[in-house]
Amino acid sequence: MTTTLTDRHTQSNFKNSFLEKVRAKEFTVGILGLGYVGYPLALNFAESDIRVIGFDIDERKIESLEKNESYIHYIDNARLEQARKKFHATTDFTKIRSCDVVIICVPTPLNTHLDPDLKFVKETCRAIAPHLTPYTLISLESTTWPGTTEEVLKPLIEEQSGLHIGKELFLCFSPEREDPGNPKYHTGNIPKLLGGFNEESLELGNAVYSHVVEEVVPLSSMAVAEAAKLFENIFRSVNIALVNEMKVILDKMGINVWEVIHAASTKPFGFMSFWPGPGLGGHCIPIDPYYLSWKAKEFGISTRFIELAGEINRSMPKYVIEKVQDCLNTFQKPLRGSKILILGLAYKADVDDMRESPSLELIRLLENKGAIVDYHDPYLPEIGPTREYKGLMGKTSQNLSSNYDCFLIATKHSCFSAENILSYGVPVVDTRNLIPRKEKNVFQA
Repeated sequence: MTTTLTDRHTQSNFKNSFLEKVRAKEFTVGILGLGYVGYPLALNFAESDIRVIGFDIDERKIESLEKNESYIHYIDNARLEQARKKFHATTDFTKIRSCDVVIICVPTPLNTHLDPDLKFVKETCRAIAPHLTPYTLISLESTTWPGTTEEVLKPLIEEQSGLHIGKELFLCFSPEREDPGNPKYHTGNIPKLLGGFNEESLELGNAVYSHVVEEVVPLSSMAVAEAAKLFENIFRSVNIALVNEMKVILDKMGINVWEVIHAASTKPFGFMSFWPGPGLGGHCIPIDPYYLSWKAKEFGISTRFIELAGEINRSMPKYVIEKVQDCLNTFQKPLRGSKILILGLAYKADVDDMRESPSLELIRLLENKGAIVDYHDPYLPEIGPTREYKGLMGKTSQNLSSNYDCFLIATKHSCFSAENILSYGVPVVDTRNLIPRKEKNVFQA
């Protein structure tokens, strides 16, 4: 529907009264999805003395929050308890009616063909649309391809709610930029990109987010914000693929890739350090590039760089398995029947997040070859439900012991010490440069 001058005048008038509510902190924010993005954001709003209702379909999360028990380890119970003065969590989507602002923070995964899967965004829109009231601001934070907010979310909300964006509703896209466990950067001090459907939406979104972040970066459109988030993670994916390929090449030459990276990083300009590993993990970097790759096909463009980077990064677990086999062969042991302990289930150091973790793929590959595989991770005592690794659910963290044929270091948790690992006398395959190369029975991978 085309926005008329009368519509814009009406929305502009309401925008001004809405801004007064926002500036006075007399508004309520609803946050859909209380994971690693929505949960910290909800706390930030509550800590800014703004009413927050958190929505999630996972009843276990709601129960934990109601008991003041934080389910993300780097958010302590004391912070949650303090925020609960303004923060309420529920599975009841009818309470959307009392929200002036609705922020969507749900996953955007890939399907088995590496195509975008927007089912969580669509299901969330269908769940909230019947309960939206006129002049609500809706903001999508889930990473997705350029055009999603206007081409998918907008018509779906309008169809399901009977209300119209640009007339009775405001709409923004503001991509999440969370880095779980980062001690320096967090929700409040990471600049917030913001694109609006129209000027009123952009102005309102700016006012709302300015309560919880130090800097809001207004952009000319929602599509620019969507593309910027993808570009950030594609940049990382491509450079990680490059350093992973360098690792494979230099290993054949007998050159330590870690020393090479440290040497190159002494150049004060024109170089940025990236580090190799056993594969990509987390919800963003292994997934987001394919959203742009998929959308580019609509314009007849082949994204060769993006797809090659994905191919290299996805091949790294198989490379690591070959290194485990080489390690065992040195001691005249076959992979089949050998006991392997993977150190680190989380996808990155010092977090309890195993989304897309290469460790899960390492376990599956090793077990498929007949190995007996355990894992050790103090941050993840048990493997919960996953979309792709359902057979691993219920497996629990095991202690280090000398009863294993090989330790495989997949995550560089700060609580892992080289001295302790080596004390068991078990051969080690190290994918994270945790142990100096000069140590006996340590194989770099």
